[in-house]
Amino acid sequence: MEFVDQAVLARQEGDVARVAELAQAAFGKERAAADLVADRLDLEPTRSVLHRSAATLAVECGQLRDAERLIGRALAGNPPDDIANELRDLLLTEVYSQRQAIGL
Repeated sequence: MEFVDQAVLARQEGDVARVAELAQAAFGKERAAADLVADRLDLEPTRSVLHRSAATLAVECGQLRDAERLIGRALAGNPPDDIANELRDLLLTEVYSQRQAIGL
């Protein structure tokens, strides 16, 4: 979360390069946390929340395929309905629309 907070400040200051650097660092940490609990279906909703957060950061970093994988892994578990819906929305509204925008 520290990297995300710093990225928000950098964005407010207009430092685009720093925002990208901090978002990438945050994504790496959040993905690592999600990886640690990926097979722990008994850890819901923590498991799906970590995956949703990592997927959101992946989208911000332009790593759309990683976002798809994280969303799929989260949905393959047993996320609460509200988080599952947020994951589907993220997939449909962000990932797919960005993929279409860049022609993937």
